Amino acid sequence: MLDVVSQLPLQWLTMITRLLFALAFSLVITASAAAAPNAAPAPASNALPDATRLEQMAARFARTDLTADLSKLSADDRRVLAKLVEASKIIDGIFLGQVWAGNVPMLLDLARDESAEGRARLHYFRVNKGPWSRLDEDKSFVIGAPEKPQNATFYPDDATKEEVERWITGLPEQERASATGFFSVLRRNADGTGFRIVPYHVEYQSALEMAAKLLREAAEISTEPTLKRFLAARADAFLSNDYHASDLAWMELSGAIEPTIGPYEVYEDGWFNYKAAFESFITIRDEAESAKLQKFSRELQDIENHLPIDPQYRNPKLGALAPIVVVNEIYCSGDADHGVQTAAFNLPNDERVVAEKGTKRVMLKNVQDAKFAKTLVPISKVVLSPADLKDLSFEAFFTHILVHELMHGLGPHNITVDGRETTVRQEMKEAGSALEEAKADISGLFAIQHMVDKGVLPRSLERPLYTTFLASAFRTIRFGINEAHGRGQAVQLNYLLDAGGFVVRPDGTFAVNRDKIKEAVTSLTREFMTIQAEGNYEKAKEMQTRLGVIRPEVQRALDKLTGVPIDIEPRFTTAEQLLRDSLNK
Repeated sequence: MLDVVSQLPLQWLTMITRLLFALAFSLVITASAAAAPNAAPAPASNALPDATRLEQMAARFARTDLTADLSKLSADDRRVLAKLVEASKIIDGIFLGQVWAGNVPMLLDLARDESAEGRARLHYFRVNKGPWSRLDEDKSFVIGAPEKPQNATFYPDDATKEEVERWITGLPEQERASATGFFSVLRRNADGTGFRIVPYHVEYQSALEMAAKLLREAAEISTEPTLKRFLAARADAFLSNDYHASDLAWMELSGAIEPTIGPYEVYEDGWFNYKAAFESFITIRDEAESAKLQKFSRELQDIENHLPIDPQYRNPKLGALAPIVVVNEIYCSGDADHGVQTAAFNLPNDERVVAEKGTKRVMLKNVQDAKFAKTLVPISKVVLSPADLKDLSFEAFFTHILVHELMHGLGPHNITVDGRETTVRQEMKEAGSALEEAKADISGLFAIQHMVDKGVLPRSLERPLYTTFLASAFRTIRFGINEAHGRGQAVQLNYLLDAGGFVVRPDGTFAVNRDKIKEAVTSLTREFMTIQAEGNYEKAKEMQTRLGVIRPEVQRALDKLTGVPIDIEPRFTTAEQLLRDSLNK
């Protein structure tokens, strides 16, 4: 077995080795114990892709070396980074188990197959963090894999969504808040009736203890006060399940090293979007680029005050701290590293922290550079006319991604429905992620236009803004409409086409209608945010069903993009060198 494991790429070595020991009683045993009665039978082997097809599927992700300049970091800083990369590998293992209890055993089985097809299947498993192709409506490509469980491992396999929902609804308010919270799973009671709430620090105890140990070792090495405080606080959170203090400490990071590690996004919870999956980003700050963007933080309250929604739904006072940080990524793992790569993020998601301190926007510049060059430029040559190509702009692409992340923190969050205090996330359930991504997208256009009209941003940005967004709509839809970003983008594109803001030319290319686009953007921003403010789950579902589809004119354009990469597959060359240096000492 060690010979098999040693043949895997460097970024998987520590993760798998640690998993074999740390997760033996949590993930692997869970896998063998889970009968998965709700899973559909595995597809027949002759329906699975062969080596050639697997390589074609993997080629949709352009292999890209992600590097960062560490020349200004001290030897101690490099040691800190190496510890953080090691901790991130443990996070990777936790995420594998969250997606499906059978992931770790299947990964080890795949590693034994040394044939060309076996190598190709293992590679594509690594890209997807499981045996389902995320770009292909989660179709299985490995023998023995069930349909992708929408409940992941957050809820029992022998339960139904309706059964869990009824149980949660019947709980007292405080218990209901715990059951629907980010940091717990539900498990059957021993007598088979009802459920019990199990906090993450119990469910993933062995792995989190090791990750916490590495974070504490990194904190001891670090000489930067805010980093020391965050790492120590996050280590405590891993063992206590209380992430509030460490989220606040993360908001105040100010050194060169910018780590984000823990349970955050809820996309893997396909039933309710309640449960947070573990992920990690290990990055280095770009201080010069970060300084350029601080002006946006000063505009947030003014944007909020001018949102095109009923004034009662606006926030009269946003959280005071809203830093914007530009970084270069040296490593990511878990929910941050499967399929389509994250270009930026806005965290934390905990509504308490958002109300108290706002959120931090982190821009992954080297990731965005790679996405623009390897995907958006070639896409634009197909979906735009030659005359419009001059309006494609990295500045517009970068600015919209930034403001997209800003807009996650604006608009409705804590709401009242039928006299009951609740949150948008809890009311929207599984419809929430696609709605929130679409809201951030379209309101990002609204906000940039507002800043252009106000003189904060140059008028020269206006024309490239809409053209670049139009081309990027096809980039995002290619992620798949079963994925939150892709489904949300389909809703936007179809709405803007229906409103006349975008038009289809006779030759099949797409263009911006300058006379109608601004009004259409304002109208859609109003509709998304009003649905959220009212907690109107049924309307959110209806809108996504009606507009979250690929129409024929869009499909014809997508069919012409088969030779264009959909996204990137990062190779963490800087992180690998850090680990080699650490092992050699």
